[in-house]
Amino acid sequence: MDRRPVHLEALGLHLPDEQVTSLALEERLEPLLARLGLSPGRLELMSGIRERRFFPPGTRPSAVAARAAEDALARSPLDRGRIGMLIHGSVCRDFLEPATASVVHRALGLPPTCQAFDLSNACLGVLDGMALAADAIAAGTIEAALVVTGEDGRPLVERTLQDLLALEDDRVARRALKTAYASLTIGSGAAAVLLVGEGLASSPHRWRTSVARADTDAVELCSGDHAAGGGLQMETDSEALLQAGNALASRTFEPFLEAAGWAREDLQAVVTHQVGSAHRRLLYETLELDLALDFPTVTTLGNMGSASLPATLALADREGFLDSRSRVALLGIGSGLHCRMAALDWNPA
Repeated sequence: MDRRPVHLEALGLHLPDEQVTSLALEERLEPLLARLGLSPGRLELMSGIRERRFFPPGTRPSAVAARAAEDALARSPLDRGRIGMLIHGSVCRDFLEPATASVVHRALGLPPTCQAFDLSNACLGVLDGMALAADAIAAGTIEAALVVTGEDGRPLVERTLQDLLALEDDRVARRALKTAYASLTIGSGAAAVLLVGEGLASSPHRWRTSVARADTDAVELCSGDHAAGGGLQMETDSEALLQAGNALASRTFEPFLEAAGWAREDLQAVVTHQVGSAHRRLLYETLELDLALDFPTVTTLGNMGSASLPATLALADREGFLDSRSRVALLGIGSGLHCRMAALDWNPA
């Protein structure tokens, strides 16, 4: 079957104004840390995250996802009536039913011919959505698609702090602090990706291909759910997840290069899901990539779930990091475990 070229037409971004430092979170945990003999500064030291951002309490994921989508649409001359698919790829949703994509669809005034649905795959939701949308455009099923996300990390962080401070047994608290570490790295943000067929494109950026691999033996290393009495909870074996995720990335990378028709030395820029400084170092060492190819945002934005990768791509674009680069790799990993890597011809010759 002939596949039509797909372009990454525009990127949208909406970041919260409120900045919360890792030190500020530790100050709230001071009674517990003092009991356990732990000094402040460990969270930033271990994660590399100086601060993250939070939306105001009560913010709906659909509202910030729609704002990011409007930002993307404002950067393209595309008539939104040509959009045939809207995917909401967040971990966070307005409610279990109906799809949060329905609320975004209404907010954007998209046509009734535009299908809308949620795609949930932890931090990989947006990149998976991009691959699904690109396949539909390449097959000629639709002309254009929007993939959006609105991640609100505040409820998870607040519930984590509350639960930790309520613990009275120091042995239990020490173990709980370890499994809660990843939760305290979470931030908030919203992003959107507009993909179009070549006939509608005003951007030169082309979607090339993607490859996905799974390691569901590691499904229990990170899990989040609604907490009793409200809020969210997440438990993570951070060290085991780091090692398993890195190993899965290693197994995915060679098939990805082969599918893209690239050699390792062909890569000119790499954008990853932002987790922390240890993950960044280990990933680049394992894949034998130069850190100069990377555009990190985790220091000031934390881990924004499914918004991390597209938001980082948008910032890399807006800050000129990609101006003179062509072959761009998107490397995504989500709990489960799942890995997807995508190739972009950013400024093709």
